[in-house]
Amino acid sequence: MSSRAPASAPTQINPNPILAPPHIHALLDRLHAKSEAQEREITSADYAQDKGDFDALMRDKFIALDRDKCWFVYSTILSMGAKNVVEAGTSYGVSTIYLALAVSQVLEMQNKSKSGSDSRSATGKVIATENEPSKAAQAREYWNEAGDQVASLIELREGDLRETLKRDLPTVDLLLLDIWSPLALPTLQVVQPSLRPGSVVITDNITGSAARYADLIRYLNDEKNGFRNINVPYNKGLSVSVYVGKE
Repeated sequence: MSSRAPASAPTQINPNPILAPPHIHALLDRLHAKSEAQEREITSADYAQDKGDFDALMRDKFIALDRDKCWFVYSTILSMGAKNVVEAGTSYGVSTIYLALAVSQVLEMQNKSKSGSDSRSATGKVIATENEPSKAAQAREYWNEAGDQVASLIELREGDLRETLKRDLPTVDLLLLDIWSPLALPTLQVVQPSLRPGSVVITDNITGSAARYADLIRYLNDEKNGFRNINVPYNKGLSVSVYVGKE
């Protein structure tokens, strides 16, 4: 008996895990294209500017989390059943759409699996953070374009996240750090008391910006702070830190 696969058999797994209506896929394609076009125009000289000039340059830029990294974070949320997610650094809200889609599916799966004796619906949300008012306003427009499946799960906190995340946090399952590097460690320290054992912290550009993340890296590597870390080899690195609890 021949073991040769049929000619029509697929040769690889479809790498896109996103389950969403066509209009959301089209929206994400459009937003990623805008972000990628902007990033191609940023030069090394731009990054060498002083902070004030660089901030002004970046004020209208997407700088969205890379598409393949968004897929990874989305899959991580599904695999761990994360219901409450915090995003530090929302910008125009592209990655937030992926977070909300994943949380939506987690809630759907958990509600389907409930026994008849438990009538309570599972609840969750994505807490997004943005300091730039124009970006926050535009992000809301994109989420509304995506529809209620996305928009209804997002709580946007505007202002300095070191202050806005100090209050009313649920038990946090996943924290995404995709933010200006000096704010990464202060943000983690604000959110950490709300992390549950087994929660995950994902940090973008952990190798590409290692020097700027030095304080965060030292903190994550110090075992007394309760994290176990691994780097995923995406472009410029993506770290996954599992919180096991402080000693």
